[in-house]
Amino acid sequence: MIIMNLRRLFLPFVILHSSFVISAEPPRIIFDTDITGDVDDVLALAMCHTLADRGACELLGVTISKDNPLTASFVDAQNTFHGRPDLPIGVTRDPNAQKRESKYLKLADSPDYPHDLKRNDDAREAVDLLRELLAKQPDKSVSIISVGIASNMANLLKSKADVHSPLDGPALIRQKVKLLSIMAGAFTFTNNTNYHLEANVIIGIGFMQTVANQWPENVPVIWSGFEIGFALPFPHQSIAQDLNYMPHHLVKEAYLLYNGPEHDRPCWDESSVLYAVFPDREFFGLSPAGRVSVAEDGFTRFVPPNKQGQQSRRDRFITMTSVQQARVLEAIVQLTVQPPTK
Repeated sequence: MIIMNLRRLFLPFVILHSSFVISAEPPRIIFDTDITGDVDDVLALAMCHTLADRGACELLGVTISKDNPLTASFVDAQNTFHGRPDLPIGVTRDPNAQKRESKYLKLADSPDYPHDLKRNDDAREAVDLLRELLAKQPDKSVSIISVGIASNMANLLKSKADVHSPLDGPALIRQKVKLLSIMAGAFTFTNNTNYHLEANVIIGIGFMQTVANQWPENVPVIWSGFEIGFALPFPHQSIAQDLNYMPHHLVKEAYLLYNGPEHDRPCWDESSVLYAVFPDREFFGLSPAGRVSVAEDGFTRFVPPNKQGQQSRRDRFITMTSVQQARVLEAIVQLTVQPPTK
């Protein structure tokens, strides 16, 4: 495996593989993505499948938070490529969700990637699917990974009792969800500023404000800020060399369509996947507990508890040392390029 000039720091693949100790109760994962624009969503979904293949998690379904007519078809193609052709898929039908063009979703129309879900109209509505998946799981067993605009998370919070559960959205979340791992915001000096307005927030400020303001207090939220993924450039050499074991590889083709062959794309969404599945493996550090607020311009501010401890302790944001950075990047690359096992 080629990982820039950090190669000498990395363990061989087989050692890394065996080092992912599987817990007795792997987390149950729902992957909520805005897969349309940036290609890190594609790599993050590949990680979810690899982690499920390894028994490190159970992948329950994928929900999509942006509006493009090819989103469901592409996700179904990728799920099929990774050996899970029947994984449930939900799409947003919120008229306020961003409509977004894409450089790579057209791969859904390629005969190289067979799948059977061809239209968004044939996919489940995202919040309906979220409610059904949550209702079927044991209490406090689901980790939601949200790596895009927060339209589905906000609408889940606003949802009412239905055929799946007599509970409204906040009560259902309190009962079934143990963690929200969300890629959004910025919490340290990054991109030459202390006031970075991160894309997942500013594209849907109202949605993210709803999540920040209304997410239940007793369900932890772990924020992976812009600065984390920005410090994790995925090596383009790995895309070129580690995914050439078959003539057509969906992850490789999507990456090249978005970036071209020479770009090391930051691993924003992948960081939230890694934390959600391995929160206790010390891949990352965490800030003290506090509360994240979202301003009217989309700026995310972390507020620690006051001296009397009277402030919320629901939220933390991810931190990362230079040693962790090397280890995290290795893990992300290996989990992205591992061939499907099915």
